Amino acid sequence: MRNVFAVMRKEFRGYFDSPIAYIYITFFTVLSTWLFMRSFFLVNQATMRGYFGILPWLLLFFIPAVTMRLWAEEKKLGTIELLMTLPLKDSEVVFGKFLASFLFLAVTLVLSLALPIMVSMLGEPDLGSIAGGYLGAILLGGAYLAIGLFVSSLTENQIIAFIIGVTITFLLFVIGEEFVVYNAPDAIVPMLKFLGMGAHFDSIGRGVVDSRDVIYYLSMIGFFLFLNVRSVESRKWK
Repeated sequence: MRNVFAVMRKEFRGYFDSPIAYIYITFFTVLSTWLFMRSFFLVNQATMRGYFGILPWLLLFFIPAVTMRLWAEEKKLGTIELLMTLPLKDSEVVFGKFLASFLFLAVTLVLSLALPIMVSMLGEPDLGSIAGGYLGAILLGGAYLAIGLFVSSLTENQIIAFIIGVTITFLLFVIGEEFVVYNAPDAIVPMLKFLGMGAHFDSIGRGVVDSRDVIYYLSMIGFFLFLNVRSVESRKWK
């Protein structure tokens, strides 16, 4: 694990070596707060439901923007060749990069904690649903990150990595939604609902944490990190 944490520290510091990280965090925080507050007083209820309603869609664009450079930039600059010569396992590099981006996501979400504090001062919100919403955001974000990392390992073009990452996460998020499964054959409806990230996020966001939802997200993270490792290994075979 020492090698994993060494990679994580290097990658996490790399986020803040340029102003891009600060721009990402500021833009995400300001935009999500503005979108939430513009309807909060119209609803006239002390609830965070509106915030967690828009959060998955913001993360859908924010996270691929964060992950698009993690492998693509290494390929473009040629530093991936140097990285692969270090005494590190491919899985250690992949997991280290994932943990760095996951920590970056956690820092971003922590900055939004001012919102539930404000809502609590104005009323009596359902703290269980708020906790569930943040847990769901962390798990959903982790799955988005794993997907984005895998896609970034397939190309050296960051824009392509971003577009493909957004496309895949969008499809996996909506595949279980009612407007998608409405016209689907009955035989595959249960499978589509199980695969849909949005349905699992909504379930956790209600404040009732089902182990099946947690296992689903952990499985998605593990699956795409596995694909990421295989993608990196295939570069050696070439």
